[in-house]
Amino acid sequence: MAEMGSKGVTAGKIASNVQKKLTRAQEKVLQKLGKADETKDEQFEQCVQNFNKQLTEGTRLQKDLRTYLASVKAMHEASKKLNECLQEVYEPDWPGRDEASKIAENNDLLWMDYHQKLVDQALLTMDTYLGQFPDIKSRIAKRGRKLVDYDSARHHYESLQTAKKKDEAKIAKAEEELIKAQKVFEEMNVDLQEELPSLWNSRVGFYVNTFQSIAGLEENFHKEMSKLNQNLNDVLISLEKQHGSNTFTVKAQPRKKTKLFSRLRRKKNSDNVPAKGNKSPSPPPDGSPAATPEIRVNHEPEPAGAATPGATLPKSPSQPTESPAGSLPSGEPSAAEGTFAVAWPSQTAEPGPAQPAEASEAAGAQEPGETTTSEAASSSLPAVVVETFSATVNGTVESGSGAGRLDLPPGFMFKVQAQHDYTATDTDELQLKAGDVVLVIPFQNPEEQDEGWLMGVKESDWNQHKELEKCRGVFPENFTERVQ
Repeated sequence: MAEMGSKGVTAGKIASNVQKKLTRAQEKVLQKLGKADETKDEQFEQCVQNFNKQLTEGTRLQKDLRTYLASVKAMHEASKKLNECLQEVYEPDWPGRDEASKIAENNDLLWMDYHQKLVDQALLTMDTYLGQFPDIKSRIAKRGRKLVDYDSARHHYESLQTAKKKDEAKIAKAEEELIKAQKVFEEMNVDLQEELPSLWNSRVGFYVNTFQSIAGLEENFHKEMSKLNQNLNDVLISLEKQHGSNTFTVKAQPRKKTKLFSRLRRKKNSDNVPAKGNKSPSPPPDGSPAATPEIRVNHEPEPAGAATPGATLPKSPSQPTESPAGSLPSGEPSAAEGTFAVAWPSQTAEPGPAQPAEASEAAGAQEPGETTTSEAASSSLPAVVVETFSATVNGTVESGSGAGRLDLPPGFMFKVQAQHDYTATDTDELQLKAGDVVLVIPFQNPEEQDEGWLMGVKESDWNQHKELEKCRGVFPENFTERVQ
């Protein structure tokens, strides 16, 4: 006990504080249960809400400002390292070395000055502004406790006055405590009623001054930095003029795979496959069904003489189309590659009423002895349904909606324009001049595509010849820019 007294804390003080806490807790319970009325001040409560909102906004602004300063510091370090790198690669015999070194030094000083001014004129002001909130917040909490004490004293005094047996001594003591509690509460309440609205209104001027300072500092910084960058640009231009013959040129990415068209041509020559053929295979000479018809890819119409009597035609392109992957030649595109799919009609399929008149007339013109042979041959013919699949170029799925337009090549995806001249190094590459427009089409086999290379045909060649096989070729993507 002596030790407690030496520290200014007595047993009576501790007991008094404990009693106050118990009385406040009891009063709050009674108020929540509705057994005791609570003194409310709506105007003050609105001021408290504004205070909490202002504190939240200020804390967020302080956090974002610190993040901004950290970013400025990081940019300063990055700029410093970049200038150091320039000084290392700048050879002593190159003109403007001293000027470049001076510019790098001024650049570093400008970043340091900008950061320091932001700290002085924005961050420190922000810290001062927020420094007043903790004290006011604690006073608001204390005012709330004193309000509970006042309500408790008032209720105690009223209960003594309404009691059947009145004790004047207790009533006098309760009245004294009530007056004391009311006085303490009103003093704190009056101070906060004057201070909170003033603090709330001060936020506008603070925000204006803070952001004006940041904007002004940033504007001056960029002006000075622009001058330094212009000076550095002048130094580099003089260096370029002296070493103009060593201009950097854009290069295409190397092609690591086997040249596409060279390999295809060798394969076609080895397989002795004609360059052009019918879209629909013809039946074998003996009239027997062909187990695996040969499919030749081209875009020419089928000759009239190749039409087979009695051939069953699909009613609509939306009919299911299934084709075994093994039934297509290895060098030709399949339905999975986005060209077309072949649907084999059933052996028992009968011609529908929607068949063309030519097919019916041709069937009627056959000899009676050839009916069985013709039906067997016609039942083995595949129905060709052209479907459009999305093409993938460098991992990007492109739309194939332009494939159906007559003025564009099949599978057209988008247009690019050459930004630099490109000299072809192989027979399957396009020769480009700056300004040439190229119509990009998908690779027949996506595995043939090298990274950084596209397949296409020059728009001028396509408009003139309309021959995709002769005009198409690959070209480096980094020499072009997409225009459509």
